[in-house]
Amino acid sequence: MQLYTRSSGTGLPVVLLHAFPLSSAMWLAQREGLAKACRVITPDLRGFGGSRLGDDDPSIDLMADDVAGLLDDEGIDRAVVGGLSMGGYVTMAFCRRHPDRVLGVILADTKAGADPPAARDNRERIAQAALSDGSGVLVDEVLPGLIGPTTKERRAMVFGRVKGLVQSAPPGAVAWAQRAMAARTDSFDTLSALKVPLLVVVGEEDELSPPPDAEAMARAVPDGRLEIIPKAGHLSAVEQPEAFNAAVAEFLRTELGGSQR
Repeated sequence: MQLYTRSSGTGLPVVLLHAFPLSSAMWLAQREGLAKACRVITPDLRGFGGSRLGDDDPSIDLMADDVAGLLDDEGIDRAVVGGLSMGGYVTMAFCRRHPDRVLGVILADTKAGADPPAARDNRERIAQAALSDGSGVLVDEVLPGLIGPTTKERRAMVFGRVKGLVQSAPPGAVAWAQRAMAARTDSFDTLSALKVPLLVVVGEEDELSPPPDAEAMARAVPDGRLEIIPKAGHLSAVEQPEAFNAAVAEFLRTELGGSQR
């Protein structure tokens, strides 16, 4: 599976994986703001944006293998790999399946635990609704939880941009990704086995993957670093890009400044 990718900058490769049900378009401010510090690589995960869905069964592991294939295509041996929400699930699967290719890890607004049964059932309900009725269910039920109250009150353009990305999500990809996320395994063992630096980022107002989930992930790694982004909800990188970029740039400078590029 060849993933459509947007990139900017040079130097240390940093792969950022987008949230559900968005695309790599969500990383615009990171491609612009981090390009001086690293080579920012933002693929569309399968089925979203410019990437095909294919005929494979839903699987977060398969999405992680797609990212490994992207590194092969780009001629990159090892990279910093990070993701927000669904992108974080794919990042943890990548760490489990391709540990020798990871220089560092960034997990934003995500969680390491598997879905409880009620959450899995809800994902299947949304998958079926998307296939039968289109993206309306996403606007009604998913969009409100993606953005924090501060952004809703003060940054209407950000909310509008996110709504547009949600509305453009293909129903087939929505259903596939929901089923892939529902079937994912617990990743705390993967985190505890990490031998590279970890940055965990979370929006202070994130209700989908709240700060206690982020704290648990940071504690799972001996030197895990936690950054809480004020006035941000679940899409911290989109809602407060300057603060998000500053946390990532500092992490790269202090933890990976000596890495081979």
